[in-house]
Amino acid sequence: MRLTGPGIWGPPEDPDQCRAVLRRLPDLGVDFIDTADSYGPGVSEDLIGETLGNRDDVTIATKAGFTNSGPRAWAPVGRPEYLRQQCLMSLRRLRRDVIDLWQLHRIDPKVPRDEQFGTLGDLQQEGKVRFIGLSEVSVEEIEAAEKIVPIASVQNRYNPADRDSAEVLRYCEAHGLAFIPWAPLGQGGLSAKGPLVDIARERDLPVEVIALAWLLADSDCMLPIPGTSKVSHLEENMRATTTPLTSEQVAAIEAAAQLSRRGVASVT
Repeated sequence: MRLTGPGIWGPPEDPDQCRAVLRRLPDLGVDFIDTADSYGPGVSEDLIGETLGNRDDVTIATKAGFTNSGPRAWAPVGRPEYLRQQCLMSLRRLRRDVIDLWQLHRIDPKVPRDEQFGTLGDLQQEGKVRFIGLSEVSVEEIEAAEKIVPIASVQNRYNPADRDSAEVLRYCEAHGLAFIPWAPLGQGGLSAKGPLVDIARERDLPVEVIALAWLLADSDCMLPIPGTSKVSHLEENMRATTTPLTSEQVAAIEAAAQLSRRGVASVT
């Protein structure tokens, strides 16, 4: 998402820096990258395809079904013919013969959801999509989709301060699905107090690194997708993979998150 212009609209201010970020990913051991057709629109997919499209050591996930008609002007569109069109366009932009993971960005309430799920399945049967995922869904919606098509992943908002999707995460754990938390850093809104900050000071690390480390400790099926357009920020985020937290630290962050949900305290 961050490889685009302001408001997730148009090209980035420094395309070369964005290309450098993408080229650096495999060097750091990153083998999963998430995007969407609506980022730009098309801008992020074009950059990723240009830079990583010919690499078979990087899994590229994208999404369709959420249109971007202007800076931060989002609307779900789940008509089968539209989803099919966007799948084909993503294949072209990503320079891939098959999309590794194709996700329904949002369920369109104006279109019967079974028709949307069925279109995902059709494209998978045709060999255009390897795995299928959903975004911003409930457990009931996952179960409804799984009656029509196999689901491999779920992408919901989830971070130390927003754990409304905890039930979905546990469902994913129990059923072998990947859980891809978007806004894993609260879109930059972490607070200046609480256990996250205390632990960051103890470790002499940015709060964001501790937040990512907590997510990685929270579940084995977790695939955080922090966004960035700078190599230095990417490298900083990657420090979370070598920053194990103690069970006491994980519990402290968990407790603060639960208090925050009840309005007693806040970690954002």
